[in-house]
Amino acid sequence: MGKIVGGFWMPHDPVMFVAPKAPPEAQRDAVWGAYAECARRLAELEPTAVIIVGCDHYILFGTHCLPRYVIGTGDVDGPIDRLPGLQRQVVKNHEALAGHVVAHGDANGVDWSVARSFTVDHSFSIPHQLVVQPAEQLLGKTLPSIPVYLACGVDPYISLRRSADLGRQLRAAVESFDADERVVIIGSGGISHWVGTAEMGKVAEDFDREILALGVKGDLAGLCAYSDEEILRRAGNGAMEIRNFACAMAALERPVGEVIAYEAVPAWVTGLGFVELKEASA
Repeated sequence: MGKIVGGFWMPHDPVMFVAPKAPPEAQRDAVWGAYAECARRLAELEPTAVIIVGCDHYILFGTHCLPRYVIGTGDVDGPIDRLPGLQRQVVKNHEALAGHVVAHGDANGVDWSVARSFTVDHSFSIPHQLVVQPAEQLLGKTLPSIPVYLACGVDPYISLRRSADLGRQLRAAVESFDADERVVIIGSGGISHWVGTAEMGKVAEDFDREILALGVKGDLAGLCAYSDEEILRRAGNGAMEIRNFACAMAALERPVGEVIAYEAVPAWVTGLGFVELKEASA
């Protein structure tokens, strides 16, 4: 029997790689340091596998096909987008567990779109290369990593409530898996940011701290209560990525969180928040 042993929220900001010295040094150090701290904490959980919940940025899927949710069950590599310092590489998947997630979903009303060969983008590769790989070095072993993608980059968006449903299904599937797996789930996304609009570079710190507070309390209902209209108005189209947070939070039965770091970084066009999710004490 498997178990979700913990989770994280963290950003996947590509501007960090394009303009690494744009923000003040203290902010840069805080953000890079937060990734290192997440890697250390991930290793402490002694996981055997990782699920990274990311999203498309109109790079992988286009007008021909916009799936609401996808799981990679076979060969994985990436990122597809070229960013300085982020190398395209093959990723070891956990094909047996990913296939079990799909089969469990079929039996329980969750119809996964399946990618048997998947080239991920930076929403997977940034947390994988900055957090999972350093944790592998600390542990001295490879951590198979399963990509899950939710439609929160471009509309039609998956709903926040459905994102949480998928997190619960991931937990149930892991728990019914016939192996002693210790799985960590990562919700990969920025908080406030405007992508490709006149407001690009604006950061809504009040909204960001509101979201982080919900993570600390483990208030999944509160996180799922936002309308798309409110998110777009208050925090921009990039903040639709809080769906990935909802999925990760719902994968824990009684979640509570701890903020590892938060930086509002206009030079990197995003509010960058890092949270560790744990099961609340009984």
